Amino acid sequence: MRRFSLLVIFRVLLLVATTMTFAFIFGDERLIFNHIILGAVIIFQVWEMIHFVGRTNSELTRLFNAVRHQDFSATFQQGLTGSSFKELESSMNEVIRAYKTVKIQREAQFHLLQSLVSQIQVGILVIADRDEITLFNPTAETLLGIQGTRNWNMVKQLNPDFARTVEELGGNGRKLTELKDGRDTRMVSLDVRTIQLMERPCILITIQDINSEIEQKEIEAWHKLIRILTHEIMNSVTPIASLTETMQGLLASPDGSQRRAGDISEETAADIRFSLETIQKRSEGLLKFVDTYRKLTRVPKPSPERVYLRELFSSVERLMSDSLAQRGILLEYKTEPGLEFVHLDRALIEQVLINLITNSMYALEGRPSPFIQLSAYTNNGSVIIEVSDNGKGIPAKELNEIFVPFFSTRKDGSGIGLSLSKQIVSLHGGTIKVSSQERKGTSFYLRFGDIRA
Repeated sequence: MRRFSLLVIFRVLLLVATTMTFAFIFGDERLIFNHIILGAVIIFQVWEMIHFVGRTNSELTRLFNAVRHQDFSATFQQGLTGSSFKELESSMNEVIRAYKTVKIQREAQFHLLQSLVSQIQVGILVIADRDEITLFNPTAETLLGIQGTRNWNMVKQLNPDFARTVEELGGNGRKLTELKDGRDTRMVSLDVRTIQLMERPCILITIQDINSEIEQKEIEAWHKLIRILTHEIMNSVTPIASLTETMQGLLASPDGSQRRAGDISEETAADIRFSLETIQKRSEGLLKFVDTYRKLTRVPKPSPERVYLRELFSSVERLMSDSLAQRGILLEYKTEPGLEFVHLDRALIEQVLINLITNSMYALEGRPSPFIQLSAYTNNGSVIIEVSDNGKGIPAKELNEIFVPFFSTRKDGSGIGLSLSKQIVSLHGGTIKVSSQERKGTSFYLRFGDIRA
């Protein structure tokens, strides 16, 4: 930089000297030729000094233009005077190389993402400006039975059910729905999200085919249900069949013929009466079992209303107060500040809470300082109702079974309470989850959408 300054000063002094010489001889007509030469020299010196000083700005302008137009072929020769300018030129070349490397990396990442989007077994659509489809991957085309369109209005015409479901979800939401493609029907998980892409509002839609997963879950559920049904029915049918065979033996003569009434002793008659009473009890048990199953399959459709949460909890507490008092169980309830009213079917959710509290009461038998807590709070836009206790907990091996119909660890349990509760919560568009630790307690979480009223 110091050398550059000296050269600038030298050029200024030389220009001054030339100008003074020109001024000294100016007016002498005999030196007209010298006037012309000195004038040309002065013009050249001014131009050369401007070019010399402005060369750095010119190189910087070239750099910015190269970056702006993504021209990474530009290079900067180290022709400026002084080591500091050589460092500047070297730095500018480094900037160009760095931007070139970044561009190559971004292009590689873009091609990788393109390959992933094309190969992934999840349908992806991106809609910009309400009707322009900027991304429509092959899986989405296959699932929707639509090829090559880039217009949302065309999708509405070709697959109106799908378009209607997306619009019902608004800008954000998730839903399990059916997609029809000719005669084929698929169960899919549809997720809709609003995103900002290059300062443009866009709708991101993902479609996941879950047919195989649902079929697998259905098979597992049927296996569990059939196992429990078989267990319950066999518990009743086996003694009935055994007692029936016993009575046939009591009513038969040694030669195989049927005994007459007068030939039956009082002891044999008592045995027959006992067998008939037992058969009657087991038959009544089977009828009760069938009636319980009918209740499980006839859950009414919810009729949501505006419900005051604290009043709902208070009502449940009053209903259960006698049973809780007999067992010395303390029940507390609390709600998050600001969370007061929700839209729910009061009667159905009240039944769910009673079922969960009843289960907690049995889990608290023999536990010191037993308590149950009802809580209501929000999390990520969802309303959660939690039922917790400090009971004995649920063994890990039973956690996957507790929502299966007729599964119960109690001798007098029907095994439909939790299954019924799960159905009711599901009909409200919610989910029910459980967290439990043996000898520490259990918590049930009823998660609903944004049902605040």
